[in-house]
Amino acid sequence: MPEAIWISFAFGLGLLVKAVGLPPLVGYLAAGFVLSGLSAATDITIEATDALDHIAHLGVLLLLFTVGLKLKLRSIVSPEVIGGSLLHFAITCAIFTPGIYLLLELPWKTALMLAIALSFSSTVLAAKVLETKRELRAFHGRVAIGILIMQDLIALVVMSLAAGQTPSQWALIVFGLPLLRPVLFRLLDASGHDELLVLLGLLLALVLGGLGFESVGLSSELGALVFGAMLANHPRSQELSKSLWSVKEVFLVGFFLQIGIGGLPDGDALLFAVIAGLMLPLKGILFFFLLLLFRLRARSGFLSSLALTNYSEFGLIVASIALPEWLVPLAISVSLSFLFSAPLNRFSHTLFERFAHGLSRFEGSKHHPDEQPLSLGDTRVMIMGMGRTGTAAYDWLSEEQPKLMGLDSDPAKATQHQKQGRNVVFADAEDASFWNGLHMPAVESVILAMGDIEGKLIAARMLRKMGFKGFIVAHTMYEDEARQIREAGADEAYLTMSETGVALASHLMDETPAKPSLLLGKSEKA
Repeated sequence: MPEAIWISFAFGLGLLVKAVGLPPLVGYLAAGFVLSGLSAATDITIEATDALDHIAHLGVLLLLFTVGLKLKLRSIVSPEVIGGSLLHFAITCAIFTPGIYLLLELPWKTALMLAIALSFSSTVLAAKVLETKRELRAFHGRVAIGILIMQDLIALVVMSLAAGQTPSQWALIVFGLPLLRPVLFRLLDASGHDELLVLLGLLLALVLGGLGFESVGLSSELGALVFGAMLANHPRSQELSKSLWSVKEVFLVGFFLQIGIGGLPDGDALLFAVIAGLMLPLKGILFFFLLLLFRLRARSGFLSSLALTNYSEFGLIVASIALPEWLVPLAISVSLSFLFSAPLNRFSHTLFERFAHGLSRFEGSKHHPDEQPLSLGDTRVMIMGMGRTGTAAYDWLSEEQPKLMGLDSDPAKATQHQKQGRNVVFADAEDASFWNGLHMPAVESVILAMGDIEGKLIAARMLRKMGFKGFIVAHTMYEDEARQIREAGADEAYLTMSETGVALASHLMDETPAKPSLLLGKSEKA
């Protein structure tokens, strides 16, 4: 069975590249090429079947649907996101198109489509890198994701134009889809948290979005994105996205396998990929200076640009519709860009620290509003990280300590806390420039309640480096992390689950003072 061969090779090579720190999809592409090579060198017939084509198409639709679920206006309506993405797209096409035309002697239209495909950055790679480092909500992470969403929208427009579909008169129904939003919200609320939630996502992405739009002469990719965007503002949109994550990833394996099985790269394809790889640093440099133009500091501009310095799987999707004969060269280019980008992003903070002095010289005198120095005034207690733990600590302390301030790296969360009456501001504890601009003359105690261990370690070290002599306390899930936090400078690091158990027991004793049998039973069992 061909499916058994596909799964075996995809898993084996995916696992192999993951072991060296690369995204598994590089392995899936490689698996397709290996299978194509085996077919050419032996009597084994391995080819893309209708089933694989269908799976690949479903993967693309689910990818676009999950992109739509993240499509919140506040994440893209900002000068650095809209201006940075559009300017980068225009400049890249203006430079790459004549270069490809002259170098490869291709028609202008083909050269333009190749330039467009190479202008996009990888949503999958950037999102995974930022999520692994817990930087999706940091300022530079939000800028990078916003630019990626803008690029996805541009790619969708290009795909719709390239497909050349003529909408039917029934396509006007699409303009009435916003009226269905309350119904979709009710369906999402009623679907629970298990398999019905996944089935709802498949129904909206593949049936109503994909097949529905196709039936009225519109792009199925556009339909999947639209139905995802209609749910983007629902509180459970991210839960739906996470529930579809593994299904989408499995189907996308078919897309990458399909490309490789389509044929082995020849000398021209490899030459194209090498040239595209050599041009990759220019892509990152252009992003860096465009973001500085929009008043980002060098650190934010550098980290955002590094996350975007790669070629995109969306470029392959565009090529599959507009330039199918160029799929293999573009697939090799995307793979090489991942080989370049993934290791650099792993050490992005270290790289910036090494080159900070030189890069900071390009900063303007005015900084972005989200990156201004912070003064805590007469604040006595500072809480870093306003998730569930930080919020609980804030609410409990606010009864006794009015001079209290919370900090969080998610501006939307900080704004929500402010609306609820809490004194919370945006700040990224992992940003060295934040610490350089921090003024905290009256702070006596600090609670480190961020979700990631790296943020707590950086905060503890920087506080002590600034000369802070007050009390620093943190929480964590693991004993080894607690030890690291104390070594970084914290006075205490408590284990979250242990403290929860103690709190539960104390509530029990408070509520049952007249029942000594509880203690007696405990003593007898001991």
